[in-house]
Formats: sequence, structure tokens, C-alpha cells
Amino acid sequence: MTGFSNYFSTEAVPGALPIGRNSPQHVPFGLYAEQLSATAFTAPRAENRRSWLYRLRPTAGHGRFAMLPGFDRLSAAPSALEPASPNRLRWDPLPMPEDKTDFLDGMISYAANGHVADGVGMAVHLYACNCSMQRIFMSADGELLIVPQQGTLRIVTEFGIVEAPPLHIAVIPRGVRFRIEVAGPSRGYVCENYGSLFRVPDLGPIGSNGLANMRDFETPTAWFEDQDEPVELIQKFQGRFWSTTLDHSPFDVVAWHGNLAPYRYDLTRFNTINTVSYDHPDPSIFTVLTSPTDTPGTANVDFVIFPPRWMVAEDTFRPPWFHRNVMSEFMGLIHGQYDAKEGGFAPGGASLHNQMSSHGPDRASYERAVAAPLAPHKIENTLAFMFESRAVIRPTAWAMETPTLQSNYDDCWSRFQKAVLPA
Repeated sequence: MTGFSNYFSTEAVPGALPIGRNSPQHVPFGLYAEQLSATAFTAPRAENRRSWLYRLRPTAGHGRFAMLPGFDRLSAAPSALEPASPNRLRWDPLPMPEDKTDFLDGMISYAANGHVADGVGMAVHLYACNCSMQRIFMSADGELLIVPQQGTLRIVTEFGIVEAPPLHIAVIPRGVRFRIEVAGPSRGYVCENYGSLFRVPDLGPIGSNGLANMRDFETPTAWFEDQDEPVELIQKFQGRFWSTTLDHSPFDVVAWHGNLAPYRYDLTRFNTINTVSYDHPDPSIFTVLTSPTDTPGTANVDFVIFPPRWMVAEDTFRPPWFHRNVMSEFMGLIHGQYDAKEGGFAPGGASLHNQMSSHGPDRASYERAVAAPLAPHKIENTLAFMFESRAVIRPTAWAMETPTLQSNYDDCWSRFQKAVLPA
């Protein structure tokens, strides 16, 4: 893996990269030049994302795709979604499968918004698997932000190999072919982003340093697989799944250069910004990546984390306060305990608080916080995160019917004592 910058250049065989021209008449070693574009050709230079891949064979060499049944638990917005619900929802962790289940078969859609055909919105999937993929997958619907909660993922891509253990994230661009290998039971979360590409947020008054530092994002070095054996390629296209058979491995890119690539980020390197005087900062101060919209400061989807950090604010209720929000929030927990919930929100679990749904700390967390001495205190051994979106997030039918949905979630806000005014 190499550091993340504005432009990458890597080769697995010395001399494989053409010098001075992207698509020369004679590519070194007879390789085929192919451009992968994640934005329109004429997108502004600052927004334009594409890479040149030099491979053993062009990817155009495949047969017809056929519709593939059997993926009823995976979907895209707006199909297969339930009516939007104002109710607060929370789920127990996905149980680990008993039968052999790879990443693709173990992925289940929980919620989505927007419209995949319009390139707006996102979908949230959870996965639980216990064996490596023997087939290849790609999503033409959106880029995939993968958040492992248990088990390390070895993600083999056209650009190289990305290792993603828990406390890391991996982002796979739209259209990139990959397979995921695991060494045992693995579980986590996936945000499929239909909108503008994820990027680090602008820092505004924070200045030039803080939050996620660009140097900590890593991209794979060139690596290729030269195998002339049949392999199944599955493509997700407009929410449906299509299959074809290749007569060789598609991981045959010997060299590549450009500003589009898979990448990973170690969440423990996040530089947390917090208050050192009073009041609880908005959760946006913990944004790792954002997919912006045409409305400044209003995201298609933000990826926000709640990492270990010092709490030092004076005369302040330090956990997340009671609030209603124009944004909608899908939360997950990687490990530890979230500081606004004493129980019920377990690692591998999830919750959904939609636009203007009242939420905040449970009663036990509230009572502990208002009674706590306000000495400096470090929140440790925890990492929660949130996919936050400007649009209402609609659950899938599966998410509303699964026994992991907690029917008593509302109870955590019951039995608060009425405030007593002076006589």
C-alpha cells in the first residue's frame, strides 16, 4: 500500500508504464491501455477522477450477462423499500452464518434513499460471512465504503490488494472488479454511495490540519494475477444482479496511473477535534469522508465516527444531547459501548433515526452524565460511526421483518422524571 495523494503511479513489472503518453500506439510488452472513469470526461479538473490501467487483456472480452436470481436480500433505491418510517429503529447484530457463505451471499440491504438511476442517495448493507469468494463482483450502481466490524478482509482488486481489518475502512470505486477473501467469521457494514464521490471534507475555520489527514489514506501497489481459468463475474446494475463467465482472471493489470483507485484508511489515525471550553460540538466535527451535494454543507452522505477522545468541557452535558435533525442517521458500532447508550446497541448492531425523529441518550446514560463530576475524562475502547444523509432513509422489507429488529427500542427513553419547577 502507498500513501493517498492527488495522483498515483505504480507498476508490478518495471517498464510496464508508458512514459509521456497514456495510450501510445505500442504499449510496453503488448499490454492493453484502458481508462476507468468515475466522473464525466468533462468534469472540472478538480473533480475529475480517472485512471489508466495497462493489462494483459481488455475487459471488453466477455460474453453476454444474464440476469442472476437469488439476491432477493440485496436491493437499490427506490425498489424493494418499505414506506419511510418516523419510528426509531434498532437491530441486534447479524448472526454468523452456519453454512458456507461468502461476502456477496452474506450481504443484506437494510435501508436506502434517493434513486440509483439518477445517481442520488445511498444504500446501507450489512454483511456476515465465513468463507472467501471464488467469484468476482463489481457494482455499477455506486462506490462501496466497507466498514469491517469483525474479521480482516483481504480485498483483491484490479488495482492491487487492500487489507482491511477492523478499525479500518476500505473504499472500492464504482465499476472496479474485486473479490473478498476471509480467514474466518467476518462481519461489518457497507455504504453504497450513488452520489458524488467520497472525499475528505473541507476544514473551514479549523484550518489546514485535523480530522482525517490525506497522508493516512493508502492505495494498493500494482499486482496482477495471470490465470487462464474460467471465473464468474457478477455485476450489480440498477439494483439487479447479472452474471457472465470470463475465461481468465480480471486481475491482470500490470501497471496503472491516475487519481482513481481503491483505498483504505486507519480510523485510529483520525485527529479528533473537540471543545476545550463549553458545549458539545455537532457530530459533523467527526466527519471522515463526505459525498457532497449542490447545496453547500448538506451531504448526500457523510461518514462520521465517534472515536476515543478526551472530554474536558466545563458546565456541559457531555454525551450527545437530545435532538431532532433535518439529516437522517444510520448508526453502527464497531467495538465497545456508545457513550449515549448503556445497553442494547451492540457491536455489529445498527440503528436508524430518520429526519426529525427525536432521539438522544437513554435514561441511564443521561442520569450518569448529569451527575458526573466534570473533570477531564477520556472516552476509551469504543468506536461508533454514522452514515448521515440529507434524505430520509427508507428501510427494506427484510429489515422491518427480521427478528433482529428490536421491538422495544422506544423503551430506552421511557420513565424520564418530569422536571419540577419552583412553587
